[in-house]
Amino acid sequence: MAISSLFKDRLSDQKRLKRENFASWSNLTIADRARQLCAIAPDTVTHVDADIYLTVNQALQQAESLAQSLWQQDFREGDVLAFITPNWHEAVVINLAACLLGLVICPIVPIYRDHEVQLILADSQAKGIFVAHEFRGFNYLLMMQRLRSKLPNLQHVWTVRGKDTSCADYFEMINCTQVLFQWPEVSPNSVKLVLYTSGTTGHPKAVLHSHNTLSRAIEISMSVWGIEPAETTLMPSPVTHVTGYSFGLEMPFFEGSRCVLMDKWDAAIAVDIIEREKVAFTLCATPFLQELLNLCEQQGRHLPSMRRFPCGGAAVPPELIYRVRRVLTNCMAFRVYGSSEAPFITLGYFAAGQDKLAAETDGEVYDYEIKLLNPHGLPVQYGSEGEICVKGPALFLGYLNSQDTESSFDSDGFFHTGDIGIQTPEGALVFTGRIKDLINRGGEKISAKEVEDLLHGHPAIAEAAVVAMPHARLGETLCAYVIFKKNQTATVDQILERLEEAHVARQKLPEKIIFVDDFPKTASGKVKKDLLRLDVLERLRADEKLI
Repeated sequence: MAISSLFKDRLSDQKRLKRENFASWSNLTIADRARQLCAIAPDTVTHVDADIYLTVNQALQQAESLAQSLWQQDFREGDVLAFITPNWHEAVVINLAACLLGLVICPIVPIYRDHEVQLILADSQAKGIFVAHEFRGFNYLLMMQRLRSKLPNLQHVWTVRGKDTSCADYFEMINCTQVLFQWPEVSPNSVKLVLYTSGTTGHPKAVLHSHNTLSRAIEISMSVWGIEPAETTLMPSPVTHVTGYSFGLEMPFFEGSRCVLMDKWDAAIAVDIIEREKVAFTLCATPFLQELLNLCEQQGRHLPSMRRFPCGGAAVPPELIYRVRRVLTNCMAFRVYGSSEAPFITLGYFAAGQDKLAAETDGEVYDYEIKLLNPHGLPVQYGSEGEICVKGPALFLGYLNSQDTESSFDSDGFFHTGDIGIQTPEGALVFTGRIKDLINRGGEKISAKEVEDLLHGHPAIAEAAVVAMPHARLGETLCAYVIFKKNQTATVDQILERLEEAHVARQKLPEKIIFVDDFPKTASGKVKKDLLRLDVLERLRADEKLI
């Protein structure tokens, strides 16, 4: 059964969940926008990928060819098409082709390995996947060959930037003989994106967005931030994340703003790109901003074209925001807050005189209704902590798993984020913590439960507890506390080797493993992770490793 059919079957009672058809929706797909832009200005460069300057006309022609190739291979509306690529222009075309046919696109983060990729492809019932042949020394095609027999729904694997005799490649797909057929009418309210995000149970949740919900997130952000049609943006954040996907793959088709794609971050290269392409806007995680500022200070470069730099993901120290004003001549940086489910709940502060709000809050709420609730479900007063609950036209449709959806929405249609925050008298939102047991490693959300489950697979480990520990560059990283079984032991290297054998993303490997005899626990037996986080903090201070 196609994923869109699954979703309609499980969430057909929209009235009960109080999900309005918002009048603010544009009712345009990204293919509609590309066609409109192409009709007006076909030579508009929408994407820059190294020395490739992709025009809207080229993107649309290639996407139409690719879509027809997929059609010939029996892809129909609601089928799931996955891709694992870095920030390459091929991802732009793959995404646009999926939209032309009404397929559901499933981006998979390139850092994921066999364990995560198999889970996502099986859960989404993906019918086909494009993979980078090789990137950063990892062969994705070999991974897919290992997984193929375990994925009965996966009928096609194609390579990008690398040919192999075992399968077709992207270049062949966009250069096949075209056939004449009537393009399907794609509803802007249909599911267009399934995006996997870590959950508290260790099983990633499948976030479902429609064409309308994602378009609304982009439209309101462009409007509030004042992004002009002719301006150039820089996208170093992965296009397989909601931020990179929205602003890297799709925003350039809205009004012809140009996006420069970076497939791997390098501050020196980024500075050169910003100066050469006159970049006015970028949006990425905190470590990128830190490294960019460090290099600009060292070299006395002020990047006068830069105007806006929203950042988030990892924690954003207030001093970092203040520092931008001192280093970058015309740029205002500010904190923003959102998630895959609810993109861009806040859009920051960047007007004259708002430096303090920009640096010390996560911004003003736009286009969402918001309420903060205490553990009993009652609203809290200004300045008091509560769970952040939101509703709005950019909010996701729900999760693929109906139980996940039912447990995340209340009877008024508000999504309970699992995040804790406060609202200031000015109406600013300040994120203060998480109910969810997730570790935010430089913007990558990693489920502690997932890593704990992997550790529990080691024959010498009786119990494992994974917590966040401070990291100078990434904000947070993983620390594992381990209790051995009686008369058994293992070294740190042996434990890490076992995790690597499970083919998990390297970002999920604990950077510190602490062996203990017992965990602090509540009366009901739950591990008191707050005490473990304090413990690792004290250990880091004692070792003089906390910067």
